[in-house]
Amino acid sequence: MPHPGDGGLSGSPTVSGVVVLTDRRLARRPLVDVVAAAVAGGVRWVVLREKDLPRVERSALAAELRPILAEAGGTLIVAGPDPLLDTEAEQRGRGAGGDGRVALHLSAADPGRPSSADLVGRSCHDEAELRRLRTEDYAFISPVYPTSTKPGYGPPLRSAGLAALIRLSPVPVLALGGIETPAQVRACVQAGAVGVALLGAVMRSADPRQTAAELTSAFAAAIGQSRGLTIEEDR
Repeated sequence: MPHPGDGGLSGSPTVSGVVVLTDRRLARRPLVDVVAAAVAGGVRWVVLREKDLPRVERSALAAELRPILAEAGGTLIVAGPDPLLDTEAEQRGRGAGGDGRVALHLSAADPGRPSSADLVGRSCHDEAELRRLRTEDYAFISPVYPTSTKPGYGPPLRSAGLAALIRLSPVPVLALGGIETPAQVRACVQAGAVGVALLGAVMRSADPRQTAAELTSAFAAAIGQSRGLTIEEDR
């Protein structure tokens, strides 16, 4: 069973812990402020979505978010094959992340690993998609719990379904979909996930720093207790 820090098929250290996915439409505050608060609460990985934005606006948003993460030793992951590196400083810094890597997250339908990327993950939903992984460093599996942001996929996997897919995965897995409570974080870790990816829990929060702190603390505690425990009942 993979654990945080394990490498994917490419052998490089991979994503783990609590990962926040952005959605400016759900955010109760400006997106940059929400991300800054989540980072202050302990988040070190953020996936920039906002794929409906014109590229120039999305690139500018990436340029705002990268320093927030880099200052904390974190990394901005860009959803899609375009790393949004437009300035000479960004190119020279290989993404200007805390570890200097260019990190991309691809959908199940996106083409293979871009040559510009140092770290690549992919969204998966079933066994067939997991078996197509070749050079990815990690995978998101969803939806674990009911969620309005993934209406096209389902039914929810719950802990047992997540654990079954993790056993089939050739790369470390992060759980995604409807994860909002410490109990759900613990259940995902007990199922074998090396991390949890959150969207609504942080974007909708009135206090994203506190929410992030509670969930990152729950993850750290669950990792410390994960060996030898049975899967916690879903809530």
